[in-house]
Amino acid sequence: MADDFDISRLDEVIHGRVRLGIMAFLSGVESADFNTLKARLQTTDGNLSVHLRKLEDAGFVAVSKRFEGRKPLTEASMTPAGRQAFVAYLDALQGLVARP
Repeated sequence: MADDFDISRLDEVIHGRVRLGIMAFLSGVESADFNTLKARLQTTDGNLSVHLRKLEDAGFVAVSKRFEGRKPLTEASMTPAGRQAFVAYLDALQGLVARP
């Protein structure tokens, strides 16, 4: 029934292509380094940084920065709130496409 169609159930923070890719990738790993995410999502440093920051500001992703030897290493991991939001996003998406 068209009455239950509610596009506003999709979380706009997650819905962008790169942010959705970040969340999908992080959902299957404990953490991922910046270069791995950049390669897997086929994006630029700047673009990935902007999207990670948006997810971090929402509390969905934790970003840590440290040095390994003399090289900087940035890693991202999904937070419990992020996992909950991602599952809710997927449920909302499923609800939009699985309607009779």
